[in-house]
Amino acid sequence: MLAVANQKGGVAKTTSVHSLGVALAEKGRTVLLVDLDPQACLTYSVGIEPSSLDTSLHDVFVRGAKVDDVRWNVDGVGGNGGSGAMDIVPSTIDLAGSEVHLLGKTGREHMLKRALAGVEDEYDYIMIDCPPSLGVLTINGLTAAEEVLIPLQCEALSHRGVGQLLETIEDVRQFANAQLKVRGVIATMYDERLRHAREVIAEVRERYGLEVLDPPVRKSVRFAEAPARSRSILQHASTSPGAAAYRQLAEVIDADRRPVDG
Repeated sequence: MLAVANQKGGVAKTTSVHSLGVALAEKGRTVLLVDLDPQACLTYSVGIEPSSLDTSLHDVFVRGAKVDDVRWNVDGVGGNGGSGAMDIVPSTIDLAGSEVHLLGKTGREHMLKRALAGVEDEYDYIMIDCPPSLGVLTINGLTAAEEVLIPLQCEALSHRGVGQLLETIEDVRQFANAQLKVRGVIATMYDERLRHAREVIAEVRERYGLEVLDPPVRKSVRFAEAPARSRSILQHASTSPGAAAYRQLAEVIDADRRPVDG
């Protein structure tokens, strides 16, 4: 189970979750996406209009609904022969109210983990799109996850919040999830022509001792176009450098686990 987290907005968290999910499904893996952000951008990006939903992750947190009752299959995603598949637990703006509800609950940081326990064995990967904050929803994502991926925009000041995120991760290890590991950083919006972009990556490695996964994901207008078409960049611009980068990153992530058929 992978949480994708960074409290800074606009660093391609949702893009990374969606793109990696599709890339893994293309490889024949079964993937569940969890939209933990009240803005519901991941939900919208896969072709679901959040305002049209009768149930969502909010109902799991507040009304005791089962994940199985609110998840949706994402059409048109899968590997050769149809062996891969991708589902999503969608979000709506109502999820913002879940934060208030969770604050009054005992064991609130474990709510998502308990909810996903009923479906965890059905998937090779569960990927959690955390909101751009370090509040109770993100804490739930980190508590449920085995590993954290940190998308990092390769621009000025973008890495300043990494230290605070790492402190939060350490707190989660101490009090809720001792097994949580940082899998690495995904360098996003990368422009190889800029020395500063290379310096940002080098500083993250040196200051925080984090692995920066290869390859970096280059800037492209294709990333902005894809969600409007309810598609990932792998579907919208399959041969683009951005699509190739996420396929390679999926290979790196997938290499860490035992093959499904092995």
